[in-house]
Amino acid sequence: MKVGILGGTGPQGRGLARRLAAAGHDVLIGSRTAQRAELIAAEYSQTEGSGRITGSSNSDAAAAELVIVTVPYEGHADLLASLATELAGKIVVDCVNPLGFDKQGPFALSVPAGSAAQEAQQLLPESTVIAAFHHVSAVLLDDPAVEHFADDVLVLGEDREAAAVVCELAAAIPGTRGIYAGRLRNAAQVEALAANLIAINRRYKTHAGLAITGVP
Repeated sequence: MKVGILGGTGPQGRGLARRLAAAGHDVLIGSRTAQRAELIAAEYSQTEGSGRITGSSNSDAAAAELVIVTVPYEGHADLLASLATELAGKIVVDCVNPLGFDKQGPFALSVPAGSAAQEAQQLLPESTVIAAFHHVSAVLLDDPAVEHFADDVLVLGEDREAAAVVCELAAAIPGTRGIYAGRLRNAAQVEALAANLIAINRRYKTHAGLAITGVP
């Protein structure tokens, strides 16, 4: 599969690109500046696996078969609105966690649409938006020394077939499962949980993830 990553030069985008390419997917990381994306992609030219990582503009990345959104929340709405035509008819995986930070630590932001994923679906009425990949550590994803994960990826969406595609994509991360976790209306609490994980990471000096018990 050809996978495009909007905002792919950020930590999460780079980590996902590494793991998906290692699993055999061709990945096009996008950026506001194509040259920056090309430079980042060149750093991954030796990534093990049969997939290639290339870099270009966000607009070019939006032309891929499946597109993952990893931009900071403050740029989320403007970027998606500008790419609605390019993203029409595609599965769009939204990984964005709307978070704020103050002296007391991380906290979830209120989103008028309910969640970043619901906002994406409103902005992209001709796309199938799936929420996923909110909790896997970007640091560990981008560390080639980490060969196995014990994380689960919560996958939310209205279209079960599209959710199944994303669950399978999550399995590209060694040891990781994609777990269907409900409709997009349940995405807000999933996105907000990232604030708790960041607080855990800061307190215990770790890279905490999420694992679901009772699911074979």
